[in-house]
Amino acid sequence: MMQDIEQVSLQSLLEAGNFDEARSMLIPMQSADVAEAIDELPDTYQAVAFRLLPKDEAIEVYEYLPAKVQQSLLTEFRHPEVLEIVDRMSPDDRARLFDELPAKVVRQLLLQMSPAERNVTALILGYPADSAGRLMTSEFVTLRETLTVGQALERIRRLARSSETVYTLYVTDDFRHLIGTLSLRDLVVAQPEYLIQEIMTREVVFVQTDTDQEEAARLIQRYDFLALPVVDREQRLVGIVTIDDLMDVIEAEVTEDIYTAGGVQSVGDEYFKTNLLTVARKRVVWLLVLLVTNTATSAVIKGQEDLLQQVVILTAFIPLLIGAGGNVGAQSSTVVIRGLNTDEVRPSQMAKIVGRETLAGLLLGLLLGTAVTFWAYFLERNFGVALSVGLSLIAISVIATFAGAALPFVFKAMKFDPALMSAPFITTAVDVLGVMIYLNIAQLILQV
Repeated sequence: MMQDIEQVSLQSLLEAGNFDEARSMLIPMQSADVAEAIDELPDTYQAVAFRLLPKDEAIEVYEYLPAKVQQSLLTEFRHPEVLEIVDRMSPDDRARLFDELPAKVVRQLLLQMSPAERNVTALILGYPADSAGRLMTSEFVTLRETLTVGQALERIRRLARSSETVYTLYVTDDFRHLIGTLSLRDLVVAQPEYLIQEIMTREVVFVQTDTDQEEAARLIQRYDFLALPVVDREQRLVGIVTIDDLMDVIEAEVTEDIYTAGGVQSVGDEYFKTNLLTVARKRVVWLLVLLVTNTATSAVIKGQEDLLQQVVILTAFIPLLIGAGGNVGAQSSTVVIRGLNTDEVRPSQMAKIVGRETLAGLLLGLLLGTAVTFWAYFLERNFGVALSVGLSLIAISVIATFAGAALPFVFKAMKFDPALMSAPFITTAVDVLGVMIYLNIAQLILQV
């Protein structure tokens, strides 16, 4: 609520031309909060608010802005102003911006940048998309193992302001090969005359420039690092990826998995800012798939038309059964997909995991089936119908958990995204097989 009030006040101040008061409101705020406030302003006031910021703060705020706002602001600025902002951005943030800009604009900006920044940006852009090399920054501190602690501290004082982080220091040899790491804490508490080689850690966790960014995110999460070194094929240290960049990767991957699990074909889009026609196009794909495949359920029901005409009440429990089965299957697929994504579950464990989930399905089926049997009998006073519903729910729960646990493994082995593929296939399998099992059990018990 407070942020909404501040946003309304900021916009009203800009509309009234009270720029001094608007500047006084923005300057005490954190850079990320200023970026959010500017992003929420109407397009016509975004550039005005950005220009009110002091130069150094403006460059930091710019790195937090969404790519669309960054591009919009670039078109509003004069050419020298654009160059200064771009030239002083962190190399990894600059590379992400260039990924979003037209190639012609990128070429023009690269030509006008300082040689050092142009070279490092071209290097990052040369690595594959979604790789650690594309995320890394070259702004870090390296030390030689022959330096003393006192000399190292003096070097850090000189380089700290231009470095992304100094909490982890990287030790290299004369050929820039990564040979160790050292925390700032260990350096500060060491005696000034100690050599770096006496206090550094030689067992280094690192990634290659072509390592997938998701793997880098898993490593930094596993070891609780603030940054992860990146080396080239010759083991030379070329950059680091920091936790803030990899948190963005994790957020993007989680968002993609949630969208795909729900059948929304979106990869990193700002969903609620996307054109409605695009939204409809992305969501309709799997809905059409499910619509077509669920005609099999209709065919099963039509095949038992005589049974349903004689015992009409059976139709009342079809939604309950397929709905419960879908929910049970979704639970199993969710835990398995998460396990596969976090490497908690390996493909070699398929038999064990599927067996465990199927047994869980049997137990769930017994509990749910018993409860629904009593409920169905209470509603209809027909023991045959109630027993048919209860037994069917047991069978459906077993099938649903088996499908929910097995299909993610199958699709991963086939190089498909389990989050995208599993949900519609589980829904279809449970619907078709569930209705078939239910009606056949009812026909057997009721002798119709």
